[in-house]
This record gives sequence, structure tokens and C-alpha cells, in this order.
Amino acid sequence: MKEFKTKKIRNIALVSHNGAGKTTFVERLLFDGGITTRMGSVDSGTAAMDFEEEEISRQSSIATAIAPIEWQGNKLNFLDTPGYVDFIGEVNSTLRVTESAIILVEAVAGVEVGTEQVWQLTGHRNMPRILLVNKMDRENVNVDRVMRSIRENIDGNLIQLQLPIGEGTGFNGVVDLLTMKSITGTEDKIGDIPAELADAAEEARFELIEAAAEGDDELLMKYLEGEELSNTELKAGLRAAIFKGQVVPILFAAPQAGIAVTPVLDNIVSLLPSPDEVGPFSASDSAGDQVEFKVDDLSPLAAFIFKTREDPYGKLSYLRVFGGILESDSRVWDMGIDGEVRVATLNLLRGNDQISVPKLHSGDIGAVVKLGDAATNDTLCDRGHKLVLQEVKQPNPILSVAVHPVSQSDVAKLTTALSRLAAEDPTLTWHSEPATRETILSGMGSAHLDIAVKKAESKFGVNLTTSVPKVPYRETITKSQSAEYTHKKQTGGAGQYARVFLRVESLPDDEEFQFASEIFGGSISAPFVAAVEKGCKQALQAGALAGYPMTGIKAIVYDGKEHPVDSKEIAFQIAGRECFKKAALAADPMLLEPIYEVSVTVPADNMGDIMGDLNSRRARVLGMGQEGTKAIVNAEVPLAEMQNYLADLRSMTQGRGIFSMKFLRYGRVPAHLQENIVAQKQKELEEEKG
Repeated sequence: MKEFKTKKIRNIALVSHNGAGKTTFVERLLFDGGITTRMGSVDSGTAAMDFEEEEISRQSSIATAIAPIEWQGNKLNFLDTPGYVDFIGEVNSTLRVTESAIILVEAVAGVEVGTEQVWQLTGHRNMPRILLVNKMDRENVNVDRVMRSIRENIDGNLIQLQLPIGEGTGFNGVVDLLTMKSITGTEDKIGDIPAELADAAEEARFELIEAAAEGDDELLMKYLEGEELSNTELKAGLRAAIFKGQVVPILFAAPQAGIAVTPVLDNIVSLLPSPDEVGPFSASDSAGDQVEFKVDDLSPLAAFIFKTREDPYGKLSYLRVFGGILESDSRVWDMGIDGEVRVATLNLLRGNDQISVPKLHSGDIGAVVKLGDAATNDTLCDRGHKLVLQEVKQPNPILSVAVHPVSQSDVAKLTTALSRLAAEDPTLTWHSEPATRETILSGMGSAHLDIAVKKAESKFGVNLTTSVPKVPYRETITKSQSAEYTHKKQTGGAGQYARVFLRVESLPDDEEFQFASEIFGGSISAPFVAAVEKGCKQALQAGALAGYPMTGIKAIVYDGKEHPVDSKEIAFQIAGRECFKKAALAADPMLLEPIYEVSVTVPADNMGDIMGDLNSRRARVLGMGQEGTKAIVNAEVPLAEMQNYLADLRSMTQGRGIFSMKFLRYGRVPAHLQENIVAQKQKELEEEKG
């Protein structure tokens, strides 16, 4: 592929609900452009954009794929994103590095929950957008029905730029309302508007003229004074209105049949912005101040790694150049690791294929293989002009599983595999939970986690099973209590002796542990006091009530006794541990459970069901709100009640409900639940002992 400068580049995110035909749209472009010898198919597993093993088996995209297409002397970088809501992290990363978006609506299904979500995401970024009604040649397509779905579920000034000619199996092209010509068939034959659409075309063009005039003050004055606007003026006004987010044009296409696809490309070039037309990019300099630069080859180098793809042989870093020129066989400064990395060969990506190029100009998108320790969200810059671009904001995980290695060899590789999976996907996180002794993998949904587990096997050779995670309860005390413990051990020769007097007190919920000494007169020497503290910390991890870690406790050693020969640090460590457990058990211990802040967004009609369900989950509702046709509920909910919430919410709302959650604090478990939890935990501990 030849070299393209900033003005001739378009970066377009293809976003939609799952199944709206994004990948098929790109496959048509690759085939029509002579890049592939046959048109790939998602259903048959031959799509160039769906090359991951899981994508082929599921017949659905799970990761963003890139396809650069040459059109009218321009380079169009299409970023084909997953449509399933579990992979919203891929969409967020893609929108960070693109200037515009095409939102696809499936012509039969209409607007679905994924459509609404990407509409909001692109709207919040004020991105220039085109709405494409796709798969117009499917049976049962009804134009009036799909347009009604769009008008009822999407807010904004949506203006038809085309009228469809026919629908369903009778779809044969579109009427272009700018040129007032028809474009029909697979060969894009240009002709007159069909007679039966003449009146509708005139009416739709009138609305288009009004929308275009509002994009430019001079055109608006000309329009209000009754003067006719030329097609060139119309296009300029419409382009300005799209840039400002005032208008979203609607197009129609049938990529599988190859009908009305070319007009989409024409409109991308004429109506959507190049990287330098959406304003300067912002970054933090070495002093931490925000600075702005033009998206230009003459600006300081600033390249952003927005995605990492891991495989058994290394990693591939996807990056977007915001400023300067990034060249192959160069050395740059990676602000993420604060060190130098070598850019070996720059590549353009076309699905899984890599096309080496000598350089990437500002605004372009490419990839580098084995870029040292560079990671997603890192900024590459010049060592003498350090800049940091803002990271991609990703949602907190909403579903977790406990992962269990199948064999001993899997145990050895587990940490590395999970770390590499998380490096590839920032919405995937993992940690070891000491309270339950489980390894927890968290993500955006069951499909997301299922695919991650399968990737661990296929990419990194780690076999895992999963289960519902145990709730990581904690224990605390509710009153002060003192205890005394004497440790004696005589086995011949020097023995062990330590006597400890200890008091435990309750601390505020946000404090974990404090230790103090009230020893006066040297009844216990300083090294032995330190040993008592070590013993207390050991007891914290073992718990007093049900074996869960303890928190919110202050331990004070106030007296004791040592032996001149038999007293050793290990003896005071044991005495401190046992004395702490004895005091804590007598201080009315109780369980604490993790409480999460939850925000639920559902259609207003589902509000009653959602409120009733949250109340059954011991939720404390903090507030309610409205955003368009959506109702929003904010609440505090115990983690124990959220384990199956994702599936239940989707069931209650027919998939239209979404939620987010983040850890808030630990709260007290109600007494009537604590008894059962303690009994169950003690049963588990007994079974472990055998």
C-alpha cells in the first residue's frame, strides 16, 4: 500500500449490536477492491476480519480488526469492532483512536441494546457519525418499521441522505438526495429517480437542505432569504453540521449482495473528517501540564498503543500516531515503562495479515511486533520531548469466576497466562483472594470470561476449570476484651516459655490493624514485643469466627513474663497468636461482607421490576434518575447478592438492561445470615482437614 499523509486518511469505527453486519461490510470492501479473491463469510469461518480461533467457532467478532481500504486517493482505516456487549472494552479502545463512526442497524431487528450503547458512547465523544441501515436485502425487511425503531430509540437529528429503492429481496439501490439520482444494482448504475419515489425524494431533500443550512451561518442566511443552494454548498453545509454533531445522516446498504456499498465509501470521503480536522490532540508534558498540538507531521511524536494482541510467540502492539512521524527501525521513548524501546518494522494490519511500511504519518494506524515491555495505554514519544496521552477509560468488571488449574503444570503457568490475557484485554482483571484462597478472574460477562479461559488453553497451554467465586468475607470484633496466654514447651534441654497479656479493641471500619505496647518496667523485652506483634498478624489471617481474615482491630500488649533461658522470639510469637485469638473470640466477633456501589440503567418500563429485585437483594437504594427513555437506579448492594445479577438483569429486561459496579466498603452481615455462613465455612474447614 502506498504512503498516505494526514489529509488523505480517514479512521472509521464500525460499531453496532452483534449481528448487524459490520464484518460482512468490510469483507465486501476487501473483495470489491481486489484485495481478496473471494468474499469472506462469517458463517463459514472464512472472514478475513474474524481470524481468532474463538471468532471462527462462534461466528462472531470478539476483538477489533483493522482493514485499510484505498478509495478515491484516500486511505480509509476501518476498525471492525465486536458487537456483543461483553466486549465493550474493544469498542472503547477503538473510539479513542478514530475520528468518526458508522453505526450499523440491522434492517430487520432495528435498534437493539448494543445499538443504544454505541450511540451513547459516540455521542458522549461528540463524534461525527453516519447511521447505516444494513442487510437491506434480508427477507422480512420493512423500511417503515426499521425507521420507526430508529426514531423511537435513538435521540438526535437523524436525516435521510438516501431513500431505499425497494426492500427485502426487492432491494435494488438507493436514491441519493444530494444529487437527486438513483444508484442501483451491483454495478452502481446511475439513473433517474423512480417515479413512485419522486414525491418522497422531494420531501426528504427539503429536510436535508434545512439540516445542511443549519451547519453554516452563511448558508442559513441564504436559505432563509429564499435562495437555492447548490449541491456543493449542500455538501459543505452538511459536512459542517456532521462535524458539529448537529446531524447524523442515514444510509442504506446490502453488503452481502454488493448493493449500495460504494455510495457509503463516497460519503465517508466527502462527509467525514480526516484526523487533522477534529481539532488538536491533548497530552501531559514532562511537568504534568496539559499541552495541545496539531495532528500534524511537524508536531512532536506522540503514538498511542490502544490494543495488544498476545500469542505464544510474542505480542503485537496496535498503535495510532497522533503527532509526528513514526518510522520503522527507530528508537522511541515509552512513557509507560519510562524507558527506550525499539520499533523494528511498522506494519499495516488487514485482519491477521501484516503489510510492512517504512513510516506512519500523523493520524495513521498500524502495529509493531515485539515492542519490548510496551503495554496497552502507553505513549511512545521522543526522549527529548516527553508526552503522555490520556488512557482509555474502561468500565469496572461486572462478573467474576474462580479459576482452578487442572494439573500441576497448569499451576506453574497460571500467573503468566492470566497476566498476558489481562495485558491483551484491559477489561479483564485477575487477583488472588487470600480470604477464600481462590484465583479470581473478572470481566464484562459470561461470554467474555468463557473466551478468556479458552484462550488460556489455546494460546498459553493452561487448562482451567471455573466455579462461582466464594464471597471474601472478613471478620471483626464489636467490643474490647482482654486475655492471657502462657506458652510452655519442654522437650529436654532448653525449652520455650512466654506469657502474654493482651487487649483487643475495635477500630473504625476503614482501619485494618494497629498494634501498641503498654509494657513498662521491662516485663517483656523489645524483641519479644515485636514477636508478639508478628503472632497477632498471623492470627489476623486465620480469623476467630469462621477462618476469614480479621480487620478493624487494635491489639495492645500490656503485660507478660519471660524466662531468662527458655524465652525465645518463637515462643512469644506463638503466645501472641494464641492470646490474640482467645481475646478476639471473646470480643463478640462478627462477619463483614463486601458492599458494592451499583448503577443500573434500564428502559423506564422495567423500573418496577428492577426496584423489586434490588430490594430482594438487600440493596440500599441511593437515588433514581432519568436519561432519555432510560431509568437509572443507584444502590449499595452486598457482593453475595450480585453473583447472578448479570443473567437475571438481562432476563428481566430482554437484554436491554446494563449495570456497572465498583467496590465501596465492607459492611456488617445481618445476624440471621451470619449463623448459616459460619456453619457452612466450618463445615468446609472440617472437610479440608479430612
